[in-house]
Amino acid sequence: MELKSLDEVRQAAAMLASGSMDALDRLVRTGVFGAPDVREAARAAVFAQCRSAGVYPASIHDLYLARGRGEAPSNFTVPAINIRGLAYDTARALFRARRRLDAGAVICEIARSEISYTDQRPAEYTFVVLAAALREGWTGPVFLQGDHFQINARKYATDPAGELRTVKELAAEAIGAGFYNIDVDTSTLVDLSKPDHEAQQHLNGTLCADITAHIRAVSPAGVTVSVGGEIGEVGGKNSTAEEMNAFMSVFNAALARLAPGAAGLSKISIQTGTSHGGVPLPDGSIAQVRLDFDTLEKLSALARERYGMAGAVQHGASTLPADLFDRFPKLGACEIHLATEFQNMLFDHPAFPAALKADIYARLRTAAADERKPTDTDEQFFYKTRKKALGLYKRELWSLPAEVRAAIGASLEEKFGFLLTKLETAGTRALAERWAPDVPGAFAGAAAAVGAARGAEDVTGLSD
Repeated sequence: MELKSLDEVRQAAAMLASGSMDALDRLVRTGVFGAPDVREAARAAVFAQCRSAGVYPASIHDLYLARGRGEAPSNFTVPAINIRGLAYDTARALFRARRRLDAGAVICEIARSEISYTDQRPAEYTFVVLAAALREGWTGPVFLQGDHFQINARKYATDPAGELRTVKELAAEAIGAGFYNIDVDTSTLVDLSKPDHEAQQHLNGTLCADITAHIRAVSPAGVTVSVGGEIGEVGGKNSTAEEMNAFMSVFNAALARLAPGAAGLSKISIQTGTSHGGVPLPDGSIAQVRLDFDTLEKLSALARERYGMAGAVQHGASTLPADLFDRFPKLGACEIHLATEFQNMLFDHPAFPAALKADIYARLRTAAADERKPTDTDEQFFYKTRKKALGLYKRELWSLPAEVRAAIGASLEEKFGFLLTKLETAGTRALAERWAPDVPGAFAGAAAAVGAARGAEDVTGLSD
């Protein structure tokens, strides 16, 4: 259970410094669920031990640009793992797999939408992930990423300045918490009714540049945050070279005007036929997708050769068939985003308590009733909405019996190991350490909890 006083935190910190993992576990729980003063003290104690052990948040920007220049290999695809529920145990499972495979080129991320419905502000997310790295003996850079820091098209239509400000404030909060990798997503504003590609991509490219300039202005000294753009909304039409060229033309011109000489993008997200979370069929299974691998290969090459970026990013991929994952490195995809499958493994694990699952589903039946389509079966409805329970039941999930969490963690570790191997990230630790050294003074502090008291945001329409 969590610690109750500052004296207890000080005692646990001393025990942690002597190597007590039980003390670390209690500090982590306190850093998530404790009263504000005790919570911040617990986070500070864990961060201090992370610094001492050589665990630090880092930007993947330099590695990605080295890849674009041909100075780093492009034969692996970086997995970006969205950690939604049971965060500490999930992150621990990931770091166990990473340590076993020496996989340094891995990102832990959370989207704007997930921050709200999983009840994990950036400062907490950083704390839990770094603590998990410490717990599993990982050292070196940890790449933390804001995924889909996205403009909500519906809100932008009625309050453009307010919606842009919201995304900028979130980016500043995340960077303050050690997220030195941000995926800006203004692709929701692409207007395919316009007569040419540059006109279609105008708002997308201009606002992405505006947010990028803001990111450069609020970044710590010595840190170049890795920024990604997006040219096609996931789940929409497949991307083309013409669209990428148009977006980059608009973006580069706008950034040069807003922040002359500032670093630009390190990667670009495209649409190749996937959708976030997959498409659930009436029986709860996931529909097969036809992935446009030719587009992925061609646009990855274009991103590297013409624009010096690492390549193209594949979204919505965790529910794809297992035999597809080794194709991404062969095609030059620089990054792949993986989320829903790990959530499915949590809820559908044989060890997950049936009574808790029934309680969650009963609550969703009323709380998420407005999201149910008339044609949805129960299987489809719960598959699409159960992610909304992760924040509501965060304490219950963290409080699952140790043997249940261990069983789920073992399954996740096996899955992570499979993905890291298929994506060819095994053995990339030295590469990550070379291109992402620790930057003095850039370590996030426990006080970087800006936004921690914010309530849940209405994330309707936002991507995961």
